Amino acid sequence: MLSKSQARAFFLGGTAVTFLAFIGLTVFSMSPRNDQTNHDKIDAQVVRGKHLWETNNCMGCHTILGEGGYYAPELTKVIERKGEEYVKIVLQSPEPWGPNGRKMVKYQMNDEDAAAMIAYFKWIGEIDLNGFERIVSPLAKDK
Repeated sequence: MLSKSQARAFFLGGTAVTFLAFIGLTVFSMSPRNDQTNHDKIDAQVVRGKHLWETNNCMGCHTILGEGGYYAPELTKVIERKGEEYVKIVLQSPEPWGPNGRKMVKYQMNDEDAAAMIAYFKWIGEIDLNGFERIVSPLAKDK
């Protein structure tokens, strides 16, 4: 059993080691060589695509990088899986898109908005996922 002074020393030593490890990992994570976000590739079209993603509440049904709804397919690597033309057709469809019995709202996007969404999806798809090449919910499998 530890004495009061030994317990205090153990607590303070453990706290200091944990704090130093936290600071070290934070500095390591924030260093430019460890950046995985491709922030240098963000342009006006990517920003516009993100804005469209948010204003149309796409995350209510779809998931990107594991965040969002599980009703519809995961879209992190949608350009890689389906291609730009397929995504453009879906976004510009005059009818509600309804594969597998699920209906997607008909957005009827113009060419500029569809191109912005594609640019956003391409940017998201190029983020380094540390070996997790496809994050997919079992409820939202893309066929």
